[in-house]
Amino acid sequence: MSRKILVIEDDKDIRDTITYALQGEGYEVVASENAKILKTINDINPDLLLLDNWLTDWKSDANGQQLSKELKTNPKTSHIPIVIVSAVSNIKEIAEAGLADGYLKKPFELDDLHAIVKKFTK
Repeated sequence: MSRKILVIEDDKDIRDTITYALQGEGYEVVASENAKILKTINDINPDLLLLDNWLTDWKSDANGQQLSKELKTNPKTSHIPIVIVSAVSNIKEIAEAGLADGYLKKPFELDDLHAIVKKFTK
């Protein structure tokens, strides 16, 4: 049974790269350009969420850090590992404040992507 990864990334090239790379490793990938898909997260039931911190097509008062914190404090979704993906220099602090399980700094090497996904989908 393949592990399911939910990818929320508004940059099409990055989203496509992540999707292609993970599918090549045998993961099932559900990818979205915005966080509206989180309304159906319980139906998707992902083993891991890769969440961009700066989403342009969401609500103006939310970002990946805030969305992560909402998911982690909700008993129905708190078990889902979340990795925040961003190019900001303080990504570690953003991930910690969002209660995320990890972070991936852009630009990233595919080896780094595979390593962090494997870490949370054993």
